[in-house]
Amino acid sequence: MDWQDEGLILGVRKHGETSAIIEAMTAKHGRHLGLVRGGRSSRMRPILQPGNFVSLQWRARLEEQLGTYTVEAGELLAANLMRSQLGIYGIQTLASHLRLLPERDPNIGLYNAAHVLMDNFEHPEIAASLMIRFELVLLEELGFGIDFESCASTGQTHDLAYISPKSGRAVSKLEGKPYADRMLALPAFLNKYEEGWGIVPQLEQINQGFKLSSFFLDRHIYNPRGMKHPDERHGFIKAIAKLT
Repeated sequence: MDWQDEGLILGVRKHGETSAIIEAMTAKHGRHLGLVRGGRSSRMRPILQPGNFVSLQWRARLEEQLGTYTVEAGELLAANLMRSQLGIYGIQTLASHLRLLPERDPNIGLYNAAHVLMDNFEHPEIAASLMIRFELVLLEELGFGIDFESCASTGQTHDLAYISPKSGRAVSKLEGKPYADRMLALPAFLNKYEEGWGIVPQLEQINQGFKLSSFFLDRHIYNPRGMKHPDERHGFIKAIAKLT
């Protein structure tokens, strides 16, 4: 077995005296582990850092084996990420999210979304909105998508203000007002039918967005698996709050 791909390094662990096992989210082969011989050398250590994009060649006798990676440097972002709490928590949060996907299950959409997110960790409001969108896409890819398209009661596409925690569907401002204390707010930057669509959100909308994604991550992913939100995600949200 032999393939070539590009990937984002998510994690690295020592193996023996000189080698390392890396975990990478690849463009075409999903989240994939492999052994890098000589991965602990002075030449390879700066390349094999979480947050770096690299070129990979994977080889194994059988598909189900761990296999070995040959790694070449690509877009090396790790050094810049390590300069700020937002960057450190950001890549750790992203890695935690990608580990929720089945190993070796290709997902080019989330790979590309991760790349865009990585390029924006220096811009807190943009990074926050992209992380929220990433979490919502992740939920959809895992089979638990939220319906932002139309009001669950009337079918209208305008004036959507809430998400029902029960159905995961949008609700208009008028229909949801009597139950507002039981609804989740739909921030304007997530509503493509409103003027706020695509605009960089302020802190209030960022908090609403994280509350929304947190609720459904807990319900559908973390609680059923006996997991909690990763500490790194809490650190990322706190770092956003300090910088916005």
